Amino acid sequence: MKADRIREDIVADQHESDKPGHVRSDKSLRLHGSIARDLGIAIVTGQYPPGHVLTTEVEFAERNGISRTAYREAIRILAAKGLVESRPKAGTRITDPSRWHVLDPDVLAWTFAGEPSREAIDDLFELRLIIEPAAAELAAKRRTGAHLAQMGHALEEMARHTLATAEGQAADQTFHAALLDATGNRGLISLASTISAAVRWTTIYKQRKRKLPRDAVPDHRRLFDAVADGNAPAAREAMQTLIELALNDINLPERG
Repeated sequence: MKADRIREDIVADQHESDKPGHVRSDKSLRLHGSIARDLGIAIVTGQYPPGHVLTTEVEFAERNGISRTAYREAIRILAAKGLVESRPKAGTRITDPSRWHVLDPDVLAWTFAGEPSREAIDDLFELRLIIEPAAAELAAKRRTGAHLAQMGHALEEMARHTLATAEGQAADQTFHAALLDATGNRGLISLASTISAAVRWTTIYKQRKRKLPRDAVPDHRRLFDAVADGNAPAAREAMQTLIELALNDINLPERG
């Protein structure tokens, strides 16, 4: 990771700290979070390969003009997500990708901040195809009026703002989270943040270099109608179709 990127974040934090009502602890939180983000991106995009030993906290702090505490806290964040491990005298080493918490919302964000591999995208959509159609089937059997109201409102917001906007993307996340909540299954509900992050970042990724190829709202509306009607098989099928079409929209190159 380039030192000037870290310095830019530090300068931004310093400017922010000059604003009225700013709390210094917020600055510290933003700073170590910023360091963790930049290091995390460098790790998951391969700039720092597995086995690479990061610079010591003393060297890093001196080179970037930050406190050792901020760097130490950033490393703790990365360690909690499985990206690094620190050992006495051995330093902080990048772990093997098999140990990464790839479904952590931050790790997903860092992955899509770079150029995710075909395998990473395929794995993510394969996971969604395993989880979400079954969840939709359960939701159709167990949804309440409150769930339908939340999903319906999210659908309206998606149509109003479109998925090309942050507001529309947030509504899309709400729609999928509400569907998982409608299952009443605590294990599935616990996946809401992961699914929401996957929905958000793949939608953003699809329109990096071009406009969204189609309007996905009708697909969501068919899913909503099936859940509202209590038609479990139709809900499963609608969700599977929605995910498959979303993967097709990414227009990935064929595997080599």
